[in-house]
Amino acid sequence: MSRQTANPAMDVLLRTLDIERLETRLFRGESPQVGWQRVFGGQVIGQALVAATRTVEENRFVHSLHAYFVRPGDPSIPIIYDVENIRDGGSFATRRVVAIQHDRPIYFMTASFQDDEDGFEHQTAMPDVPPPEKLIGEAELKAQFMAAAPPHIRAYWERPRPIELRPVSLKHYLSSEKLDPHQNIWVRTTGPVPADRHLQAAVLAYLSDMTLLDTSLFAHGTSVLDRSLQVASLDHAMWFHRPPVLDDWLLYSQDSPSAFGARGMTRGAIFTRSGTLIASVAQEGLIRKKATA
Repeated sequence: MSRQTANPAMDVLLRTLDIERLETRLFRGESPQVGWQRVFGGQVIGQALVAATRTVEENRFVHSLHAYFVRPGDPSIPIIYDVENIRDGGSFATRRVVAIQHDRPIYFMTASFQDDEDGFEHQTAMPDVPPPEKLIGEAELKAQFMAAAPPHIRAYWERPRPIELRPVSLKHYLSSEKLDPHQNIWVRTTGPVPADRHLQAAVLAYLSDMTLLDTSLFAHGTSVLDRSLQVASLDHAMWFHRPPVLDDWLLYSQDSPSAFGARGMTRGAIFTRSGTLIASVAQEGLIRKKATA
């Protein structure tokens, strides 16, 4: 089910990922000016992946990345991506990327690329959940629940976004009940993405940073929208099992096996509507109560 209708927010994302090449392995990325106080982590992941990809042979595709967020990004100035060529082997290539602002690193990433090969195949099954058409959409969510929501929650949901979210359950957003730390969310781009496998991987990396830390808060009856919390991604790992497909809904299935020491750990699996596992994700993030006077 392909959607060819252009969307301004999706166009902004595609322009954001189309970073500028300054030197052979040096790139500059801009941030959309949408009023955020810090750069969205998924943007940095996606831009860093694009930078690394542009230094690798065209027929080698990312199969994994491992990253650390070390400082918050400043959306008011460009981000410089410095790519180091670690290795070009017979079938694999490895790159290390440092993202820099204010003369200091804000993000480190190592990514590995591989030629397509045949081999053993298996995957875990997709959870049995209602299809996205059976769930409440963002328009209905805003109409039914946002009028009485606090201003910062309304601002979050009403901002034009390149990725549409359709949670299987809304209970987390509507109560302070402590829930099992897992959730399933249908996600899709709000406009077409060019049929470029490298770019599609970058968009998938961008959306992979969404909602993970929220899952780690389910067991505590709160969410990332709670202003009494300090929440931030610390690290992010992603494995690309099969070529990404972005022309329909994807199911992002998540669970949080642990929270301890002001850190929450969440795992994710991304499936196509037909049940094909295309990526796995793991992230640990800071989840702490802010100090009170």
